Amino acid sequence: MSARQGDWFEGWRLLTLLTLILAGLCAGIAGMRGFEVEGVRMVVRFTARSSLLLFCLAFSAAALARLWPNAWTRWQRRNRRQLGLSFAASHALHATAIIAFAMMDPATFATATNLGSYLFGGIGYTIIIAMAATSFDRSAAAIGPRAWRILHLWGGYYLWAQFAIAFGKRIPAMPLYGL
Repeated sequence: MSARQGDWFEGWRLLTLLTLILAGLCAGIAGMRGFEVEGVRMVVRFTARSSLLLFCLAFSAAALARLWPNAWTRWQRRNRRQLGLSFAASHALHATAIIAFAMMDPATFATATNLGSYLFGGIGYTIIIAMAATSFDRSAAAIGPRAWRILHLWGGYYLWAQFAIAFGKRIPAMPLYGL
């Protein structure tokens, strides 16, 4: 789908705009703390939240367009691909911040992670890469509609569960995570 003439919040322009905004915000957040470990950790938290928001927008687009057809849900459905790719871009920034955190403070990073986070996170990143790679017409056609549907359906549910677990386990200590 191409962007409508003059509409910056549609199609590939939307993806470019969201990616540039996210990258700028990450640089600004890290820069507020002098690009030290705490700033990088703030970027990790920010990109986890921005990824969740973008994932939810892409994941819910079709269902919301059916349940509540209106201008917003039609826009959301039209731009589902770009919202999903923006989620992938946000999570790429998340991975970059995680790697920076690991390199800057290996001891603290080791206490913040475990085998499960490597295993389930690794599966999650593999799914994100596969879903992003097959979000283009040629690659989607190459794997076929059935394989595409299975990947995007089950991959989406896996990622949804990962977000629910990651954010849900923080609710007892920080009740606002419930939102």
